[in-house]
Amino acid sequence: MTYCVAMSLDAGMIFASDSRTNAGVDQVGRFSKMRVFAREGDRIIVTLSSGNLSMTQSALNILDQRARSGDNQQQLWNATSMFDVARLVGDALREVKTRDGPYLLQNNIDSHANFIVGGQLRGEPPRLFEVYSEGNFIEATPDTCYFQIGESKYGKPVIDRVITRATGLLEATKCTIVSFDSTMRSNISVGLPIDLAVYETDSLKLKLQKRIEESDPYFRMVHTQWGEGLRRVFAELPNPDWT
Repeated sequence: MTYCVAMSLDAGMIFASDSRTNAGVDQVGRFSKMRVFAREGDRIIVTLSSGNLSMTQSALNILDQRARSGDNQQQLWNATSMFDVARLVGDALREVKTRDGPYLLQNNIDSHANFIVGGQLRGEPPRLFEVYSEGNFIEATPDTCYFQIGESKYGKPVIDRVITRATGLLEATKCTIVSFDSTMRSNISVGLPIDLAVYETDSLKLKLQKRIEESDPYFRMVHTQWGEGLRRVFAELPNPDWT
């Protein structure tokens, strides 16, 4: 399992994903779920993936090969909108599932996979999409300005309480780290390192791209203070008096 989250804010965008994969308690691996396609001054495209790793890697390889082919077909480097980019991701995922899905099904292997894809192309505002396993997708709106895929339920409450379109990038980054810490506290299938990318609106370059390891001092501080703070606030709440 994995956990990925992306936020589309007035100030910019946040992307984050864990790096743990597991097919049982004794088969744990580390694979990055984030892929960045960047041409500074022209476009920033970030993908996050969850689900069957072979499906998502194959879809990304299709996108990469076509982007490097140099022919005239539409691909990531000549797409004119993020809508077209999301459609390309969905088409690649659908192509892989059509090819490999029946064979996986014969062996009772789940071929389910999802993507979050977002960024900005020169000439249009930043946009964020969630691409479903079937290849269709939806776009983030001011009312729903973030997407999660993978093991999302443990990290969702803090995002719902904190994040709005007006949230600043630093506060959103902090909230993202807390969301991951909460998820890892309750689910061992999500784990460090965390890949983090921060994008500032209209900059057409990443403001920050970082891999957060277990030794990272900021992550360790958040882990400790968030846990202690929750216990302190809980202790300060009055007990129910329903008698």
